[in-house]
Amino acid sequence: MFEPFQYQFFVRGIIAATLVGGLCGLIGVYIVLRRMSYIGHGLSHAIFGGAVVSFIMSINFYVGASIWGFLSALLINLTTRKRKIGADAAIGIITTASFAVGVALISRYRGFTLSFDAALFGNILGVSRGDLVAIVVVGALVSVLLFVGYKQILFTTFEPDVAQFYGVPTGWVDAVFALVLAATIVVSMQVLGVTLIASAIVIPPVVARLLTNNFGKMILLSTGIGAFCGLAGIYLSFFIDVSSGATVVLFSAALFILVIAYSSLKERRVILPGFMGQNSKELEAKTEV
Repeated sequence: MFEPFQYQFFVRGIIAATLVGGLCGLIGVYIVLRRMSYIGHGLSHAIFGGAVVSFIMSINFYVGASIWGFLSALLINLTTRKRKIGADAAIGIITTASFAVGVALISRYRGFTLSFDAALFGNILGVSRGDLVAIVVVGALVSVLLFVGYKQILFTTFEPDVAQFYGVPTGWVDAVFALVLAATIVVSMQVLGVTLIASAIVIPPVVARLLTNNFGKMILLSTGIGAFCGLAGIYLSFFIDVSSGATVVLFSAALFILVIAYSSLKERRVILPGFMGQNSKELEAKTEV
């Protein structure tokens, strides 16, 4: 049972996956409530382009990819302000173009193609102490920013037009949120990979939403569920010999299926007694008549 913890790479990997899962669950609540679930998938592909450019220009991966992702997210927000362009269309155009830049550069400079397999599919074996430090720093900064700007972000999430009317700087709020999201995706790439980050951002808050209608509880539940799925997914991947990122996502999906089944049964139990009670009253009324 404790055999995997004998290996240093596994300990680093499971710590990284737990932290990344919790971080994605936390930021995912705002993504889901904004009805922009696709942005996690799209922005991760956009950041891939930034990662390739950073490599070519010999810029630090975290710095270059974060700046690229931040600018991509800002461009998406600015584009969606145009009433004629929907958010899904803006995300699709900007992120696929950015991803294509990365693919084009990789096809041109073939010497580092293999080093970016981890960025696409995740590589838990490659998590270093530097990656752990980056995850901890980003997690702490994101938590502080969301705590300090809790009311402004919440107001902007649910009623952006009304928030602007009441003096909330929605432009700055969107900019900070874009930076937070970009940083979260950058530190998650090593663990989950570009192709699987969206699931880690979307599934935990959706599961939490099925369990509660309270926003505060939803944040706590989503963060906890994300962390648990990261930990359990990496632990299982050691024994079943399957990609760590894929195992985390599949475990999260299995949890979602269980919760939605539980919610359906719970709703039936609530509706059925009321329905039976209504029929009983109707029967009694007819009998009296």
